[in-house]
Amino acid sequence: MKLEYKVHKKNLIVRVHGELDMLVTDEFRRQLDTAMEKNCSNNLILNLEGVNFIDSSGLGVILGRYKNITMRGGKMAIVNAPLQVRRILELSGILKIASEYKSEEEALQAM
Repeated sequence: MKLEYKVHKKNLIVRVHGELDMLVTDEFRRQLDTAMEKNCSNNLILNLEGVNFIDSSGLGVILGRYKNITMRGGKMAIVNAPLQVRRILELSGILKIASEYKSEEEALQAM
């Protein structure tokens, strides 16, 4: 797993690459939380274009970040999820609570 960060105003954009499975979820959670605190971000945009696999532990981290963000009055968006990853997000119900966009720019405009 590799993460790239970009901050636009109070929005943290995280580009995720690789697999989000139980082997990396602790590190994924820690890095996301650290980046959110460091950048005082209100909103989180997860660009999942580079994710080729996600399991229930990866879904749990995403759901946990969603809860943290919304408790602070912020929003979370999912961008560019590949078809197989999007299907898992849809089946898990995450796409019912988090907004989905086709591009980072579209997500930034909606935030």
